[in-house]
Amino acid sequence: MNRPIWILFTFVLAGCSAPADDAPKPGAAERAKPTRDGSDWPRFLGPNGDGTSPETGILTTWPKDGLKKVWECQLGLGYAPPAVAAGRLYHFDRYGDSARLTCRNAETGELIWTYECPTRYEDYFGYDSGPRACPVVDGNRVYIHGADGVLVCVSATDGKEVWKVDTRAKYHFHQNFFGVGCVPLVDGELLIVAIGGSPKGPRPADLREAKGNGSAIVAFDKKTGEEKYRLGDELASYASPVVAEVGGKRVGLYFARGGLLGFDPRAGKQLFHYKWRSRLEESVNAANPVVTGDRVLVTESYEKGSALLKLTPGWKVEPVWTDADRDYNEKALMAHWNTPVRDGGFVYASSGRHAPEGDLRCVELATGEVKWRERRTTRCMLTKIDGHILSFAETGELRLFKASPEKYEELARWEVPGLTYPSWGMPVVSRGLLYLRGKDEENRDGHRLMCFELTPKK
Repeated sequence: MNRPIWILFTFVLAGCSAPADDAPKPGAAERAKPTRDGSDWPRFLGPNGDGTSPETGILTTWPKDGLKKVWECQLGLGYAPPAVAAGRLYHFDRYGDSARLTCRNAETGELIWTYECPTRYEDYFGYDSGPRACPVVDGNRVYIHGADGVLVCVSATDGKEVWKVDTRAKYHFHQNFFGVGCVPLVDGELLIVAIGGSPKGPRPADLREAKGNGSAIVAFDKKTGEEKYRLGDELASYASPVVAEVGGKRVGLYFARGGLLGFDPRAGKQLFHYKWRSRLEESVNAANPVVTGDRVLVTESYEKGSALLKLTPGWKVEPVWTDADRDYNEKALMAHWNTPVRDGGFVYASSGRHAPEGDLRCVELATGEVKWRERRTTRCMLTKIDGHILSFAETGELRLFKASPEKYEELARWEVPGLTYPSWGMPVVSRGLLYLRGKDEENRDGHRLMCFELTPKK
């Protein structure tokens, strides 16, 4: 991976501070009650963890000057999108030497509370030193997982700390290329987290030589932070664990650094491992597995591309098709960090390791056949909604196209004012409002979160 030329500029950004006028106001908590119809977006990739919003009635024809802006605010460092639940929006970023979780009125942006904990994380490749993982909301608890591996549970009511675990100190993982990026998963009474610890000792000069210590996945009691189980010798990636039902049985799936890890999410037992990783040291697996029936799609952008796997009784893994033997330019899909969204027997995704080669694709799941591609879109993050796909490019461009395998049919396109590269958070939709976060075009030392009306209020 190429080192950004703005590496020194990044360390200047680490000293940014919160806007002086952004402070909680009396009665802010009481005013944070939903007034719009729709669903919450309480975790990574939406209410079902698959990049899909159940909402309908969105605007498919946009005004020339774009969607109506409802509110916006400045942010600290980081790349994580927000989470929205019960009228409140939670965002995780960094100001100076503090990782900061903020709680706002989702409809007005009014600040309700903040929580802070110290951080010393510095990125090896010069990317900014803020969080990569979005907050997760579960009832009256909010979970955050910092780039340094500090895992925290806070009260959704007032932002008070409930429990905290320094996972790097406890499980001894070697710092990955871009810090910790796994979003925790709530499953029943458990909080499932990808840790990827190694035996104690210095970080190998070549991370491919690092070994696991049985903590690829760690499950915590979500209320107390007590460890309930650990499993697997894999190292951490930038994907996050998912739980799905396959053949009438629940299975945990984690696209780890070295491949797909399957496990029993309640018993804490490893079920299988399927190797799928580039030979390049400086490469990552970052897209979540996409599950449909007994088939699982994994995809990466550095060398291997994609593979559709069939899970058979006894948890055997059989490849249905793979990109392994296809030439680089002939691979079906090479998703970098975006997780493909599925519609029927097709997936839609952004393919390409670097921005110039990024394109949008529709791929038939059963065969790996590329049905269409829209070239030169740069790398994009996708959200499926109301029979359409929202595509948010890293340059700040927003598109809307139909979820159809017949052809790429674009309905709207808009350069979102105020946002520029790198805008790497996926589009979040809750109760008719669209939330976008990215680099602040006017203030190059900061980031910005913007809220727009995607569905007219009834």
